[in-house]
Amino acid sequence: MEKRLNELKAGESGEVLRIEGEGQIRRRIFDMGVTPGAKILLRKLAPLGDPIEVTVRGYELTLRKSEAACVVMLIKK
Repeated sequence: MEKRLNELKAGESGEVLRIEGEGQIRRRIFDMGVTPGAKILLRKLAPLGDPIEVTVRGYELTLRKSEAACVVMLIKK
């Protein structure tokens, strides 16, 4: 099942399928290590849902909701 990273709930995980978006946002996401094939665990959501904290490649990363919406994930049940 495909979902965007910003649609996950705390504790859910998956694998990055692709990064959508263009320009600086896309480049910034790639520079942070969020690339196709990377495993991501959603650790926490802020009270209003922005930002979100994820674990990717063994480190914690905080993303804005708008950035997370560009990351398409494959969720395994």
